[in-house]
Formats: sequence, structure tokens, C-alpha cells
Amino acid sequence: MKHMHWFTLQSCILLVPTNKGHLHTNLQVFCLRWKEYHMSKSSRRNILAFGVGAGVAGLAAPALAATFGNPDEPPQGIMNTKGNPRSAFDPGPQNPALSRQFPGTFTPPATDVGSLPEFWASFNNAPRRVQAGGWARQVTQADFQVSTEISGVNMRLDAGGIRELHWHQAAEWAFMTYGNARVTCLDPSGRAYVADVKEGDLWYFPAGYPHSLQGLGPDGCEFIIAFDNGMASEYNTLLVTDWLTHTPPDVLAANFGVPAETFSKMFTHDLWIFQGEVPGPLAADQAAVKNPKGPPPNPFTYSLGSGPITRQTKGGFVQIADSHNFKASTTVAAALVTVHPGGVREMHWHPNADEWQYYVKGSAQMTVFNTGPNAVTNNFQAGDIGYVKRNFGHYVKNVGNTDLVFLAIFKTDTYQNLALSDWLTHTPPALVEAHFNLSAQDIAKFPNNIPDVMPR
Repeated sequence: MKHMHWFTLQSCILLVPTNKGHLHTNLQVFCLRWKEYHMSKSSRRNILAFGVGAGVAGLAAPALAATFGNPDEPPQGIMNTKGNPRSAFDPGPQNPALSRQFPGTFTPPATDVGSLPEFWASFNNAPRRVQAGGWARQVTQADFQVSTEISGVNMRLDAGGIRELHWHQAAEWAFMTYGNARVTCLDPSGRAYVADVKEGDLWYFPAGYPHSLQGLGPDGCEFIIAFDNGMASEYNTLLVTDWLTHTPPDVLAANFGVPAETFSKMFTHDLWIFQGEVPGPLAADQAAVKNPKGPPPNPFTYSLGSGPITRQTKGGFVQIADSHNFKASTTVAAALVTVHPGGVREMHWHPNADEWQYYVKGSAQMTVFNTGPNAVTNNFQAGDIGYVKRNFGHYVKNVGNTDLVFLAIFKTDTYQNLALSDWLTHTPPALVEAHFNLSAQDIAKFPNNIPDVMPR
């Protein structure tokens, strides 16, 4: 080491060989530029690395230190552009109207790190299939790769509009977002069910159960369907018109006990959605399908929106429907969550199923956390879809000026939730203190009753 000199510049130590005299001159230039760098207000991230000869062992500016709310080294986010804001400028082709909708991705919180599969999708940009009587659009796993357990459909039926008699390979769970509809269903014991549903109501039809949907007055209906299979498609259902038109006439005659000519005026194409007359009184339809066995033991409809509130705080409230109160729904559980402005659906995870979200109204920010660490933030508006894999930590914050309302839907018979604050307040305090450098007094202030929604 007798042929080396040590130089200390701020917190940086440089090791410079002395066997070539010109290195001293280059080092003087480096020192001058280093001084100019520290005297300027340039970004701390623009690290100077001026070579001082081939024999230099290494020159590096000090890395930015991590801070509270910005834990990674090097730190994440916009703070890296301090003193040099053009580092974050996007001069290239862009759609400002679109990027403004996603501040969490364009300018992520400093606590974001790594990456996750895209967990945002939307019905707003899904193609609509429009027919006389209504329309539908869908988002399946083919469009939304992460969504393996649930696929979604958004459908509108005019007053009298009919979604024709059909059945599915997957169970159908639905939430009414607008208007009124009449639904019918038949179970394997031949027990028929007819009911009217309104905004906030649900229906559930097990896989294979034949059913129909029809809009009522004055303005029909709109609803969200969730199938308990990410690849299930509304455009690939088993339609009664398809089956009959592709069955030989003599077989139809033998099956129904009428002359084959009875079916000669049938449509030669499926109807899917078509316009019909607004149905008459509900009681008349119920009487027309009455079976001596009576109705199905568990109703296929349930009023979630006007049902009991499971938990309520100053921040909002949660309503839950699963097989405990909506007994027919054996493969889908759901929570309808209302978050007041500034409130947060608390940090939590679900151990028994992925979460498929539908945003009914309002504006939300959600960060999803997984091992790695990976923590990614995104924004959601009405009509958008979110997806969180089971056991991934997450929160949902209302970032708008009105109530945020969203559905959380799970492929399971029972709603399960684990809240972070509930875990920490039911762990020995000394153990929690050791993890977070908190006092017992701090920990005692945490909510210990699973509030679900915390106020501003």
C-alpha cells in the first residue's frame, strides 16, 4: 500500500495508484468536479463517475439513504428526481387522459417495489355485443391473465329484453347494479323458481341449472355476473334455441309428443338476447310454474344491498353474502364494501380464495403486496375490475370526494378475512415491539376488533 494515496471526498473514499504522475492531474479535475457537484442543486441521483485512469480501483458517489416511507436502497420513486425534475418527464407519445387515471402507476408511491402481474382490468374498454333487447360485454382470463378463478360479465336488458333460456358449465353469481329484472330457474328435482330482483340484489344459479333473465319496467336492468371459472364465457353458453334447431325434427316430435311440423316456424339461429314483452305480475308467473314438490329449499336470490350490515365504522361499512346467509350460493362468497371519502379498507388478506373486485362507484387506490418484496399500486374507477391472489396483502383507499363502493367476490362458500391490525393486537406485545421498534402504548392504540373500514 506504500504506492497508494487515500483521499476522502465527503463520505466517499478513493484509492488512487501513484505510479503514473498524470493521475494526480486527473484526480484534481475529479475533485474540482466533485466540489462543483456538491455546490450545485443537481439531482443526488446523477452520480458523478469521472475516470481518473485505467488503474483507478473504483470511483463512486454515495448512494441515497433509505428513509421512513421510502425504505429501499436505492430508494424508489419520484424523490430520485429531486433537483432534476426532468428525469421524470415523459416527452414521447402518450395519452394524457388515460395516464391521469392511473397516478399510482405513472408516479407510484415511494413504498412500491418490484412488479406483479397486471391486476387491473375494466369493462369500460371491453367490446360490447349489442342486440335488440340489450347488450353484454365480458372480461375473462383470456383478457385478464391473473384472473384464474373468476370471469366477469356486464349485461344490460331493456324493459322486456330477454337473455334466452340457457345454462352454463360454471356457476353464475350476479349483482344488480340498476333497475329491475325477473329471473327463472329449475333445479334437478323439477322445482321451479321465479323471482323479481332490484338494484343491490343477487342471484346464484349452480352449474348446469337452466335459467333465464328478463328486464322489467320502467327501464329494464343492468347487472354484473361472476362465473366461478376464469375461462367461462357468456358467449359460449348452452342455449335452448341452439339445441332445438340442431335436433332432427322427428326426434323433436318424439321427445315432445307433438307433430314435427309444430317446430317448423322455429328460428334457425340462436336468440341469445332478444326483445320481448314486459312480463305480467310475478304471482301469475309463479303460479304457472308451481310444482307439487314446492319451490327449491333455498332461494336463488338474496338482497345484499338492503341486507344487514356486518361491520360499520365512521369510515364505512361491509355487507357479506355467503352460504351462511345466502344458502344457495355454495361456490361464491362476496362482500359489498362502502368506504367514505378518505377512508381505507384496512390492510388484510384472504386465505381461502382469490379476490375478484368490481368497482360500482367512486375512485380507489389499491396496493397489493407479495413476497420479494413486491408492492404495486394501481387506481380504479367505476366499471373497473381488480384482482388479488389469495394471501396477497392489500388495502383499498377512497381517493375521491364521494363514497367508494365495490364488490369483493371469492370462489368459495365462506367469506374469510385476516386483518393485519387484528393479528398484531393478538400477538404478545413484546414480540410486536421487537419487530417494529414500537412501544406497548403505541400497539395498544391499534384497532383489535377487525373494523374492516378505517376512517380518514
